Parts: sequence; structure tokens; C-alpha cells
Amino acid sequence: MNSDIAEGKWKQMTGSIKEKWGKLTDDDLQEVSGKSEKFCGKMQERYGMSREQAEQEFNRFKS
Repeated sequence: MNSDIAEGKWKQMTGSIKEKWGKLTDDDLQEVSGKSEKFCGKMQERYGMSREQAEQEFNRFKS
């Protein structure tokens, strides 16, 4: 998958992410840019999740 396709898919997902996890800001999502490690870090910061919980949420959501 080239980077343009991945970026487009991420932009499509951001709307759904904001619906599910409203504490994540547009700035958070822009910073994350689809990278799972950064996403998990933001989830830990905003929701107090463990690393494992954040990874599970990310994997569930992207499926």
C-alpha cells in the first residue's frame, strides 16, 4: 500500500475515531497520523488506559 492510500484511509478513519473517542482532539489525530504507537500513547494519556488496553482498542477499531 503506498503512502497516499494509507494517508487517505487514515483521514477517513479520523471521523469515526472522534465519534468513538471524543477526548482525542484534531491535533492529537494529526500528530498520530495513523501510527499505532503514537495512537496508543494518546489513548493512555487521554483515557488512562494501559498500553495493552490501548493496543487492543486500536486493533479492534482498525479491523
